[in-house]
Amino acid sequence: MNVLILGGTSESRLLAARLSQDSRFDPLTSRGGRVSDPQLPEGDSRVGGFGGADGLATWIHSHAIEVVVDATHPFAATMSGNAAMAAASAGVPLLRLNRPEWTARAGDVWLDASTPADAARMVESFSERAFLTIGRLGVWAFAGNSRTWFLIRSIDAPVDELPTRHELVLARGPFDIDDEIATMREHRIDVVVSKNSGGAMTEGKLVAARRLGIPVVMIARPPASPSDHVTDSVDGAVAWLRSRL
Repeated sequence: MNVLILGGTSESRLLAARLSQDSRFDPLTSRGGRVSDPQLPEGDSRVGGFGGADGLATWIHSHAIEVVVDATHPFAATMSGNAAMAAASAGVPLLRLNRPEWTARAGDVWLDASTPADAARMVESFSERAFLTIGRLGVWAFAGNSRTWFLIRSIDAPVDELPTRHELVLARGPFDIDDEIATMREHRIDVVVSKNSGGAMTEGKLVAARRLGIPVVMIARPPASPSDHVTDSVDGAVAWLRSRL
């Protein structure tokens, strides 16, 4: 079975590794190329876009793809939308591998935001020193805030305008809980801003905020695009793919 994995996440790499060990599958992982030093998956891979939904549908046809797996980041709404349209146009099934969301626990103080712009308005209303951990996309929404000092952390440097008062740290998870606590204390952080990405790689900041009593502005995921099946685990994805052999 020729499987196209739309990747860039840890789940996509795990899935590629699992399928590469099964001779019944021929997986190929496609990555957007936005990260300068990506972690490479096992098996064949490609980097770059397809030219929108039509370009992806054409690529699926020309490479005889039988199943598409959307294992992109939960906030990669454009790519997920293109995948849904392309798979429908090409007449191939689409599997969405979507890691579980984080949920608030006892002791958490979460402020729900629908978009980065919504989160930026919240932060400006009360924060003096914010820990901005939303990656490099969406940081532009906070650029007009001259009141708050920001500690901005992402894998690669944001390309858009940054807040006037900030410190930029380039780092890749996982992040240790004790280190996160030390970082927040050192920089006197009074709010953490996060996308609800889910996963263990960056969950340490939420545990640290809980222990320190620091509120978290949590940006909700965009609406999910349609798919033929949704699973929240690599095991579930493998089982579904095997059922279609």
